[in-house]
Amino acid sequence: MKKIEAIIKPFKLEAVKEALTEISITGMTVSEVKGYGRQKGHKEMYRGAEYNVDFNPKIKIELVVTADMAPTAVDAIRSAASSDTIGDGKIFVFDVEDVIRVRTGEHGSDAI
Repeated sequence: MKKIEAIIKPFKLEAVKEALTEISITGMTVSEVKGYGRQKGHKEMYRGAEYNVDFNPKIKIELVVTADMAPTAVDAIRSAASSDTIGDGKIFVFDVEDVIRVRTGEHGSDAI
């Protein structure tokens, strides 16, 4: 099994959700996060004063899929989240040793 974490632009969340639903992935966790990469923040104006915003708002999506489904899920996220501009985000893929469903005690891919 693989855990996929994707950091994307907030306005791309719905497109990513739809892309994952199309490939039969129905469960994910979504968090609002802040961060920066190469874009290194930006400047904003507030009441006539300019100030630096070091951390940009992002969305973090987490999901666990079977190992054979991971490349398909990564491709779906990448294509849906891409706007071909700096700051589109990153996708991380981790190995998952086990998954346990709390309610039933199911293990492995049955718990996904």
